[in-house]
Amino acid sequence: MKGSNMAASDVNPTRMELIKIKDRITLAVKGHKLLKQKRDALILEFFKILKKAQDLRGQLALRMAKGYRSLAMAETYHNMQELSKVSLDLRKEIDIDIEVKNVMGVKIPDITAKMETRHFLSLPTYSVAATSAKIDHAVDDFNEILTMVVRLAETETAMKRLIIEIEKTKRRVNALEFVLLPRLEDDKKLITFRLEEMERDSFVSLKTIKRKLDKEKKAKRDKAA
Repeated sequence: MKGSNMAASDVNPTRMELIKIKDRITLAVKGHKLLKQKRDALILEFFKILKKAQDLRGQLALRMAKGYRSLAMAETYHNMQELSKVSLDLRKEIDIDIEVKNVMGVKIPDITAKMETRHFLSLPTYSVAATSAKIDHAVDDFNEILTMVVRLAETETAMKRLIIEIEKTKRRVNALEFVLLPRLEDDKKLITFRLEEMERDSFVSLKTIKRKLDKEKKAKRDKAA
């Protein structure tokens, strides 16, 4: 409040300045309302994505547990060298397409992973004769895990960007609500007070001049009589 009073003391107390400050207050109030709407929309979107992320994490945890059980079962029938060879034989390129969608000015990535669509059993690098159903189950499970990891990465990246934008918007809302608007209101009150004071002084001066003129006129009339 002290800083606000200091700023207000430097304001030029004119009617033009008062009009400018009133216009700035109107603009700041509109901006504050729009930013609050943006903040609320971003928070709503964040919780929507958070629910999706929580669901994905739960599904991924279950799928990971199933995958590791399948892998452990495969390890009981095959040594690590055999499993490593299968893993290398199934290594493939994954093309990641990233598109951007706009949510209240926030750019949120939409990630799509393009992987080999053929089932691993039909791949030329996968030897059915050299593997077993145990390995097949493990490979199938970890293919699904990879797809879910990409989806979760998209969701959590969106959450991080939304959190950053929500914090930024909250700071701007608070700056308007607790700094700029109170200072402008103080300036408006001070200018209004000074203008009213100047009007009172002017009114008193005019009345004094009028009394003086009336007194001089009366003195002239008395002298003429």
